[in-house]
Amino acid sequence: MKKEELLRSIQGKMIVSCQAVYGEPLYVEEKSVMYLMARAAKMAGSPAIRTSGIRDILAIKEETGLPVIGLIKKQYEGYDGYITPTMTEVDELVSAGTDVVAVDCTLRRRGDGKAVNQYLAEIREKYPDIILMADIATFEEGINAWKCGVDLISTTMSGYTVDSPKQDGPDFELMRKLAENVDIPVIGEGRIHSPQQAVEALNTGVWAIVVGSAITRPLEIAERFVSAIENRNS
Repeated sequence: MKKEELLRSIQGKMIVSCQAVYGEPLYVEEKSVMYLMARAAKMAGSPAIRTSGIRDILAIKEETGLPVIGLIKKQYEGYDGYITPTMTEVDELVSAGTDVVAVDCTLRRRGDGKAVNQYLAEIREKYPDIILMADIATFEEGINAWKCGVDLISTTMSGYTVDSPKQDGPDFELMRKLAENVDIPVIGEGRIHSPQQAVEALNTGVWAIVVGSAITRPLEIAERFVSAIENRNS
């Protein structure tokens, strides 16, 4: 799908993140089951899916036919970032036909000694036509990624790095500030737990939003209910 067509298809809408990593209840060693979550997301009207790992990317694309924002989570020694941290993962995502490649664009330590600017430049040189999404945590990181020529900025990492605010809900301020200051689509993502928060996120001026845990992680959903009830009973 061409970039302009993809951007039109997601504008003002909710992308569903369908991910299960090792150790989570929906991670099945033998085969992917996340295509079932993606099927439900498509039936509900999601225009695209965000997912992790080649296995799930291929299964979800085959099942839904929707564009996929793909990433590979891999922790290397010396790297603080773990979302598509090296060119090896980019190569794998491109080979799998990923529609949008999501990359950690925080300013944290990289084990290869490269700044994120150099990493992005190398990706662009090797794959000039791919659609790049920058996963960032702060306004500074978003501006930096924008200047490096990414196609989309996502607030994915806000609250998960030492330089970003720790809060229970979405970082609406970061969404709003980025949407007002860059001329590429900003995607609101991170701790959107309710339909009301989803609407509020879109009202910040972002292009689209991503919701994951509140929809596709049953353990986290169940724990939220149990915690509320335990607090009520204490």
